[in-house]
Amino acid sequence: MTQLPVYALNDAVPLPVPSPEFRQRLAQRRSAPAQSLTAPGPTDAELDEILLLGARTPDHGKLFPWRFVVLGPQSRAEIAERLAVLAEVRNKPAKDQAVLAKLTAAPVTILVISTPIPDAKPIWEQELSAGAVCMNLEHAASGFGYSASWITDWYAYDAQGSALFGVKAGEKVAGFIHIGTLTEPPLERPRPEIATKVTRLP
Repeated sequence: MTQLPVYALNDAVPLPVPSPEFRQRLAQRRSAPAQSLTAPGPTDAELDEILLLGARTPDHGKLFPWRFVVLGPQSRAEIAERLAVLAEVRNKPAKDQAVLAKLTAAPVTILVISTPIPDAKPIWEQELSAGAVCMNLEHAASGFGYSASWITDWYAYDAQGSALFGVKAGEKVAGFIHIGTLTEPPLERPRPEIATKVTRLP
């Protein structure tokens, strides 16, 4: 594995250089179906680097208003069993139990938790930073040749469900980043017509 440079505080970070390979990676970025992710997944060393790259995220105020929980197969299987019990008392128990397959399939999952700091920068900006972390993690996983899926499901918004993952009062789930390998390429999905989404001002 190529050793990445480590920058100390106030080091000069190199300016961007043209990279067709990087543009190509962005052009073919595609979320994986979470339930289709299988082994192999990242090694411990790769996972450490994925987390390091994910943390290089825009952050107004240098607050780092997010944290990670790394979930392996055993922890997710145990939590999924408890979530299945909670699903029984919800409006659509069969559907809510079915989505638990997405939680348990991948070799590894990184839970990104938004931890905004009150009375600092705007909460919305802090939550956006947590979302940017999620996207960075997907790109970092792709850099190792893995596929990833950034999702939430009902348990991310259910107080009892999210508590099983250690989400505390004042925190929110920004996303579950499931990482693994696909046995078949994913199919392209609809994309927006950019001209309808862009306003150009002189």
